[in-house]
Order: sequence, then structure tokens, then C-alpha cells
Amino acid sequence: MYTESELLPLSGLQHFAFCERQWALIHLEQQWAENRFTAEGRQLHERAHEQRDEWREGIRISRALSIRSLRLGLAGVADVVEFHPQPEGPPRPFPVEYKRGRPKPDRCDEVQLCAQAMCLEEMLNAEVPSGAIFYGQPRRRSEITFDASLRAETEALAQRLHALFSAQATPAAEYSRKCEKCSLLQICLPKTAGERRSAARYLRREWSHAIKEGADTEVC
Repeated sequence: MYTESELLPLSGLQHFAFCERQWALIHLEQQWAENRFTAEGRQLHERAHEQRDEWREGIRISRALSIRSLRLGLAGVADVVEFHPQPEGPPRPFPVEYKRGRPKPDRCDEVQLCAQAMCLEEMLNAEVPSGAIFYGQPRRRSEITFDASLRAETEALAQRLHALFSAQATPAAEYSRKCEKCSLLQICLPKTAGERRSAARYLRREWSHAIKEGADTEVC
């Protein structure tokens, strides 16, 4: 369990799941740059937060709800939490996260939503078995089930996030295709940094071989 002072931004978990170096540049080095994708995402979140809480067909809809989990060590704001009535007991929370674009091939969005659900479960002492992500491109929801695998992945990522934060260490750059859409591309410079690391490894390897060959020659 973490203390209130140790809580880290829940939104950073999505950055961390997408790229640990991106998370470190933003949250450790305070680096930020905006591009079209981040601007569209920010505007989508702002529109979701600007609307008032309401009731719709018996469902209470809360917006910009502050949440936190001492177990995960995370705190943040949920875009929307719906409270669905149940035949017995209190209404069941159903978190909804707003994202620009389309569903991603990885699970970074699902991890962020699952963390929100785990926050709600801890705060409200209620089960949150599922939620949804509203994607701006198809303009429809994708429902997400918070199964054991997703919960375990979320908790493991939160633990690693805290470990990296404690170490205050920015991971080395490693280029992949997803780097091209990252707003921090010109700050991170993954191709250049990656080439430097490769050259350093090459020189170390060659030096090691040279030393070994020299030792073998002396023995002969």
C-alpha cells in the first residue's frame, strides 16, 4: 500500500504501457511536445469533462470524477463513470474513457481503464467487472472486461512504474514503427540514440575480441 504523497498520475500508466521511455521523458524529465494526435485527444477529454453530471434512463452519469488507489499507487480523473442500477444493492460503477482515433493493437488503453476500475473498486468497495472506451474515429464504444489477466498486467505495470520512478532512470531509446506518431519523436530521437548504443556495443565487442585474441597469441 502506498501513501497519499506517493501516488503517481494514473494517466501516466497509459504512457508507460505504450513506451516506458515516453513515460520517463514526460514524468521524470518534464519533457512535452504536442502534435495533431495529442491535441485531438486533449480536446476530446475537455469536451467530456465540460458536460454536467446527469441522469439518463435511470443511469447516473458522473464526469471528471477524481479517483485513486493506494494499492496501485495511482490517482487521476476518470472521464465518465456511469452508475448502473442493480436488482439488489447499490448501483454498479461503469467507467468510460474517451480516446481519439481507433482501437490500438496493444492494451495500453485497456490498462488505463482497468486501473480506473480498480480505483473505483477500492474507493467504493464495489465490483467493477467491465467498462468501455469511446473512440473518436468510429464514434462508438468498445466494451472491456476486466479479467484476471488484464488486472494482473495492470498491477504489474503500476509496480514497475513506481520502481522506475524511485530509480529516476530514463530507459534507453529503442526505435519501432509506433515512434513515428509519438509527439516526443524529436526529443527522444530513437533512431539516433539507438545507433549510438549499437556503435558502443560494437566497439565493446570488438575490444573484447581483441583482448581475447591477444591473450590466445601469448599462450601460443
